[in-house]
Amino acid sequence: MLSLRIDGDLLDRLHGHAAKRGMSVQDYVVRTLTRDDFDERFRAAVERAERFHSTPPGRPRQSPAGTAAGDAPRAAAT
Repeated sequence: MLSLRIDGDLLDRLHGHAAKRGMSVQDYVVRTLTRDDFDERFRAAVERAERFHSTPPGRPRQSPAGTAAGDAPRAAAT
């Protein structure tokens, strides 16, 4: 069993999409969640996000500590 709480505007939009296909809102949501190409769409979205957040070529990505990604942290000089 899956239970969702959604606001009225989203429910109205879902109702419209479902009505265009002659389906109930429940059937439309279930069918959308189980579409065969969901994995492909999800993978494509992840790849787009990774490209969006990547650094320009030739510049090492910085970790939160300020070291280049993949570099070992350096010991502080005493």
